[in-house]
Amino acid sequence: MRRSVHAVILTATAAILLSIALPTATSAEPVSQDQQESEVDGTSELRALLERYDTDRSGVSRFYNIGNSGIRLERMKEFYQQWQDELDQVAFGDMGQSGRIDYLLFGNHLERELSRIEHLEERIAGALALLPFQETIIALEESRRRMEPLEPEKAAAQLGEMTDTIKALTKTLDDSLKASTRSGQEFYVRKPIVNRAARMSGELQRTLKHWYDYYNGYVPLFSWWASDPYKKCDEAFKAYVKLMREKILGYKEGEPDPVIGDPIGRQALLDELAFEMIPYTPEELIELAEEEYAWCESEYRRAAGEMGYGDDWHAAIEHVKTLHVAPGMQDSLIRELAVEAIAFLDEHNLVTIPDLARETWRIEMMSPKAQETTPFFTYGGQRINVSFPTDGMTHEQKIMSMRGNNIHFSRATVQHELIPGHHLQGFMGERYSTWRSPFRTAFLGEGWCLHWEMRLWDLGFPATPENRMGMLFWRIHRCARIIVSLKFHLGEMTPEEMIDFLVEKVGHERDGATSEVRRYVGESYGPLYQCAYLVGGWQLRGLHDELVGSGTMTDREFHDSVLREGSIPVEMIRASLTGQRLNRNFRSQWRFKGR
Repeated sequence: MRRSVHAVILTATAAILLSIALPTATSAEPVSQDQQESEVDGTSELRALLERYDTDRSGVSRFYNIGNSGIRLERMKEFYQQWQDELDQVAFGDMGQSGRIDYLLFGNHLERELSRIEHLEERIAGALALLPFQETIIALEESRRRMEPLEPEKAAAQLGEMTDTIKALTKTLDDSLKASTRSGQEFYVRKPIVNRAARMSGELQRTLKHWYDYYNGYVPLFSWWASDPYKKCDEAFKAYVKLMREKILGYKEGEPDPVIGDPIGRQALLDELAFEMIPYTPEELIELAEEEYAWCESEYRRAAGEMGYGDDWHAAIEHVKTLHVAPGMQDSLIRELAVEAIAFLDEHNLVTIPDLARETWRIEMMSPKAQETTPFFTYGGQRINVSFPTDGMTHEQKIMSMRGNNIHFSRATVQHELIPGHHLQGFMGERYSTWRSPFRTAFLGEGWCLHWEMRLWDLGFPATPENRMGMLFWRIHRCARIIVSLKFHLGEMTPEEMIDFLVEKVGHERDGATSEVRRYVGESYGPLYQCAYLVGGWQLRGLHDELVGSGTMTDREFHDSVLREGSIPVEMIRASLTGQRLNRNFRSQWRFKGR
């Protein structure tokens, strides 16, 4: 029998207001911080070397900080090659298991960084045709850093030449755009290339300004020569970027950004999977995701039937979306849901939660701009960032945001972001195996949270069909992430088709789906990031079955051990927990899905 929407909301709101404190530890076998420390060996023969590497890398990267410049890329390439030579001198056979794992992680990391530089050079090559003045700007800034004598008159002339070049480029692009519009033909420069050039232009503008501000006012002759040429150059720069962003790419003030992506291709995906120690092809992962999707869809129908909707899970999802709290109440809901998740973990003795981890998290509300690319919750720096309508949104946007962040969707998200998810993970990561920070991977970072979603499902955490619909929404969403992101990079799906898939096959609101896809195809995340959630969850689930399912470890022992290994590929966590024999030429062969 269906309950009324208002009854559900009032019940949830009443429960929220009754909550006044976070629970304290109630585990059957409490473990103190000192006991945890004594359980961890933490010894690695490479720890000091890796800490020095991380410090050196930060220093070099900070100094050569002009992104995408040839000088920076060449220096970083040289830096990684030098460390490869140093790693080659390490006696692999003389080390214990932790040292061997670090050796393999470090070698993989260095190889990956060199591969990324090569790939980046290929991707920015097209954009450089739209930035012929880049080397001039970089040369000016590099000369300043090398403390070479300044020639004010020559610098002013260079600024003038750049201004002429930028204006000529602006006219050429504008004329070509008008011609393509008149003829109905596609613009001759691909949008992903223009988008990359526009972003690089912004960094070049900042670099040029930093160079100019360094001398202006401090060197009177420089100001006399360069102030007017710099002003004209900066104005031309702004007009050029505006043309690219607004006329060619379609960015408009006050409106959501356009969805622009650039597929990397199958071979690049295979390379990335190899670096993540995942011995599956993109096609195999898509097939596995489709199988999991079918399971989710079956569970959707079962929950829909219990709610009185037969097998019409779309109608059941639409009902669940109406079960949201009133405006201004979302933060109270988040707190209540966090309390509930922690109490469940304590009751079932699933993982150690230090008291300080319970204490040190907070809630922040996201801006409307941030919600354009993040329509749901995120975690960062001891806080959960919450999406919910603000008074500056349109009425339609407010309704979509409330529906997309309803009670039952949020219930599944809070434990993902806080405890046992990212907050607990981040807390432990700052305290254990810290020398492994260069090897961070989303397949552990996001996979840890997905493992918990599956584990909590198995233990009956979703107590009602509405709860199950909320958890299934995210699980089927993770399946969709694998399918659409890999098909996009394989060239088999466009951004528009990806949005339609999320709306029709998952149940997203269209604004939320568009925000998701905007993030999937952009360059802020790696090409495998969207796969990392469920694939990493599968890996940890496979390892959990191997160790906990066999009785070798308890749930709590397993989860505590994983947290203390650091955010590294799950394959290497498995090697540590099982004592797997390793050699210096190790290559992943673990088929964690059993086939």
